[in-house]
Amino acid sequence: MLSHFCAATPALFILWIIMAQVAGQEDREKTTALKDLLSRIDLDELMKKDEPPFTFPKTLEEFEYAFNEYGQLRHIKTGETFVFNAREDLHRWNQKRYEALGEIITQYVYELLEKKCNMTKEILPVDATEDEPTGFIYLSPDALSNPSKLLVLIQGSGVVRAGQWARRLIINQDLNSGTQIPFIERAMQENGSSEEHVLYVWDHFVSKAAAKNVFIMAHSYGGLSFVELMNQRELEVKNKVCAVALTDSAHNIWLQETTKSTQDWMQEHCRNWVSSPEPLDIPLEPMMPDCPRVSAGTERHELTSWMSFDSIFRFFSEFHAKEGEEAEETSNSVTTRSGSHKNKHQDL
Repeated sequence: MLSHFCAATPALFILWIIMAQVAGQEDREKTTALKDLLSRIDLDELMKKDEPPFTFPKTLEEFEYAFNEYGQLRHIKTGETFVFNAREDLHRWNQKRYEALGEIITQYVYELLEKKCNMTKEILPVDATEDEPTGFIYLSPDALSNPSKLLVLIQGSGVVRAGQWARRLIINQDLNSGTQIPFIERAMQENGSSEEHVLYVWDHFVSKAAAKNVFIMAHSYGGLSFVELMNQRELEVKNKVCAVALTDSAHNIWLQETTKSTQDWMQEHCRNWVSSPEPLDIPLEPMMPDCPRVSAGTERHELTSWMSFDSIFRFFSEFHAKEGEEAEETSNSVTTRSGSHKNKHQDL
């Protein structure tokens, strides 16, 4: 019986091998057939059957969106930001909707360039024929006639057009961050350097003001402009300015060749709140022999002014009170001397 079983074993072993080979071959044939079937199916066409038509509004109003006073795109009814996934599981349709809105945004920016910035469209090439592809640029009124300065703005590639830095920022953040308009407006407003501007304002306005006590607050490069003002109008500033608050000032008394008398005055009348990990108003090591440095309570340069808000006005109030006390002492001194002279006159 055992010998019979052993004799049959090779045949059984061969039978299992053959069955395994047949099964493996059938799996490969099924896989090949499935791949062939999938290759014949147009997935895009299959998806289109469940998609609504790509018909979208032509204006922001029809989209029910508008830019608010801060240049942010918001839904007219809900006040919410733009929602990309307007319809779940329809990515292609949502993308096409987003692109349609983007084209409307592009036209909106063109209108801002023309109406808000007073720019004109110039077709390129300038000698283009009717059948030739063309593009365009925008020019300010004095772009070709201003003998002093010319600013050229060049956007990136892709879907962004003239006047834009990034369409995504315009839609999801605001116009200021996504368009070139702030750069254009700033360039149009520039009239000389910041130092020249501060000097002009001092000569034509501040110096003529009736106020006896003038307080100045300057941030970043504004601090450099103030120090330059002191270099140019030292005696006037000392006679009229009571106190100066600086925040992360960019001034440098060595590079600006500030006099010793100006440095001494700044030691007494100025304070610089600088970005630092230390708590607000904590005194910091001086870097130059000018104004004392204290912490603004933040490490972010742009937040130094806001974080120092209350401290700055306390600083101003202290100087104002001090000026009042000195004025009162001067008045009392004059009165006392007058009374003394009067008594002496009566004695005589």
